[in-house]
Amino acid sequence: MNSSNQTAPVSSNYRWVICALLFFATTFNYLDRQVISYLKEFFCAPAAQGGFGWSNTDYANLTAVFTGVYACMTVLAGWFIDKIGTKLGLALSLIVWSVCGIANAFVGRLVMMHVIIRSAFAVGEAGNFPASNKTVAEWFPKRERALATAIFNSGSNFGAMVAALFVPWCMVCFGDQKGWKMAFILTGAAGFLWLIFWFWLYDTPGRQKRLSKVEFDYIHSDEEIPVTDAAADKGKLAWWKLFGYRQAWAFFFGKFMTDGIWWFYLFWLPDYLTKQFNMTKTQVILPTFIVYGVAIVGSIYGGIIPMTLIKKGMPVYRARMTAMFIIALAPLAVLATQYFGNVEHFGKMASVLAVAMICIGCAAHQAWSANLFTTVSDMFPKKAVGSVTGIGTAAGGISGVIIQKLAGRLTDAFKQTPQTAYLIMFIICALSYLIAWGVMKALVPRHKPITDL
Repeated sequence: MNSSNQTAPVSSNYRWVICALLFFATTFNYLDRQVISYLKEFFCAPAAQGGFGWSNTDYANLTAVFTGVYACMTVLAGWFIDKIGTKLGLALSLIVWSVCGIANAFVGRLVMMHVIIRSAFAVGEAGNFPASNKTVAEWFPKRERALATAIFNSGSNFGAMVAALFVPWCMVCFGDQKGWKMAFILTGAAGFLWLIFWFWLYDTPGRQKRLSKVEFDYIHSDEEIPVTDAAADKGKLAWWKLFGYRQAWAFFFGKFMTDGIWWFYLFWLPDYLTKQFNMTKTQVILPTFIVYGVAIVGSIYGGIIPMTLIKKGMPVYRARMTAMFIIALAPLAVLATQYFGNVEHFGKMASVLAVAMICIGCAAHQAWSANLFTTVSDMFPKKAVGSVTGIGTAAGGISGVIIQKLAGRLTDAFKQTPQTAYLIMFIICALSYLIAWGVMKALVPRHKPITDL
């Protein structure tokens, strides 16, 4: 660390300021992303009633194309961020997705125009998680990375919660014909406020004048390869070599099996509540708000579990995988969603019980995700974290496409009995995590840090 940092004002917890910046970046990322799920009812309403007249498959195609482009671009985004750094990389990503989010308000009712704009939107959104995960690797010791990741990752839930309140408010306040446009414009514009704080408060630890030497040393205290200066870990990265490591494939498969489940909850939960319990667009606000609120708790707790195990003396990788196995058991509760959601048997309590099962599933996913992201910085050098995260996130995006298409086809095929369509989807949601854990453990049975990149 340079000498200027040693004379800077001492701040023993400045790394948590950085974590807060990542939390709000992820909040805006998901707020902008979630707008469209709360406009589905309007988009799919008949044109005679003022809607766009889309089918469920039209909506599924839109979300699937967005997810597919997002998946492809995360690979390039991860590589790009490893090249230019997190400060500029995350800022550029937010600018692109915010501008495109605003542009979504001006494309009319044609599905294809929304697909084009949403594809450009996905290009910007793809940079958030590679940049955030790399930032955590730069700013936190391994023992704290799962918790830091859990905190910034919970921004996805907070963004979804804000969207659940804000989008319906826009539709009521401005009317349907103007409200859907204002939802895109206002959420897109809000992200630019974050840029001010990002450029003011963020820099890498080696350049950050607000960071004390004591905290700098603590951040690097459990590095397996000692860090001696700010230029450490900046050698050239042979990107193609990453595919030769089982560790990369373990992360790839973990994301592939489970990310699509979260996309399903994000884009289809309001639709499920509407069809299963005949809720209106205003009635779905409270249960979705609760689901994403509980998911925040799950995310934070998921970060605490491995940290507790590490403090008790368990090696980092073993603690991480033990925590992930415990977490992977929780989504089995989702198997009971449609049983408890039977209105004939449980009456008014049916929706409460079904939402409770979904709460467990969403909380478990966020806990799982926090730990899964952290396995990258456990095993790979910091210069490769963005690239590996991008590769894995691409796999998650591919699964998101598959899940979106499957949900659309099933809900169209079982129009008369949507309960059957969602039963199939919940079975997939319940079992995916244990399958993912088993394959990951088989690929990387023991921890071995990668030092030859």
